[in-house]
Amino acid sequence: MPLRIVQSKQNARLKELRRALAHPGRESLGGWLGLAGIEGPNLLSEALRAGLRIDCVFAAEGSEHLLDGLRLAPETDVLLMPEELLTASLATETPQPIAALVEPPHWTWRNIFGGRPEGGLADSTNSTPNPLIIILAGLQDPGNLGTILRSAEAFGATGIVSLPGTVIAWNPKAIRASAGSVFRVPLLSATSAECFTRLRETNVQIFSTAVEGATPAQRADLSGSLALLIGNEGNGVPADLAGQADQALTIPCSGPVESLNAAVAASVLLYEASRQRSALTSAPLQFPGVPR
Repeated sequence: MPLRIVQSKQNARLKELRRALAHPGRESLGGWLGLAGIEGPNLLSEALRAGLRIDCVFAAEGSEHLLDGLRLAPETDVLLMPEELLTASLATETPQPIAALVEPPHWTWRNIFGGRPEGGLADSTNSTPNPLIIILAGLQDPGNLGTILRSAEAFGATGIVSLPGTVIAWNPKAIRASAGSVFRVPLLSATSAECFTRLRETNVQIFSTAVEGATPAQRADLSGSLALLIGNEGNGVPADLAGQADQALTIPCSGPVESLNAAVAASVLLYEASRQRSALTSAPLQFPGVPR
């Protein structure tokens, strides 16, 4: 694996990494424009496992061994530099000695409804007759988005739709919180009009979330084709979007709290939907293992 030595912070690729981490590209409706920056050998391994194209890898001197065993493509640019030079370009408080620029996957509505990629490609003909979709309406915290991505993968969601006003999924904090799920869970941006039209056309039932006047999640039928509408952390689901829902759900709490964190609420509802679906097929839930 050939390495190029870098000694200047003015290096064009380092500038590209800083830009990707500080201003993570932009989403178009249905796709992503630009490369995404990731930090750490674990996320790099996850990106490779997901079949993403790795455009460039950055390694601090003395940490080259962390790249051993990784199946980087011959055309991948690999840069070696002093640790302080790489550290100055990263976004975390405790920077790791490995970073990379990767090409995010391109997902389509077919994937959101259950089409799964094969070999890292997003155009699989495989599909599920029972999609489980998350709709994010104005979610602002990247850590919450990353957690929802991770829960979505753990509990078998087929995809996530990001409505205008929602934080970008390729924000570095969202990527880290997802623990690599952002590389594998189908996610695309759409207007609310397009989103609800697509759901109606495919007979997907829409469930909103509410604190009061709603059906307890365990009493609702979440075993069919459905979409869970998750709103802003402070204001919940906007009234105009809640009006599009077929039913409102609430999560009963015995403690003296008014509401749950958006990511926690989404995770509980995903678990309940997964539990009900598992009960129909008599298949036990498969837990992903000890949290990392």
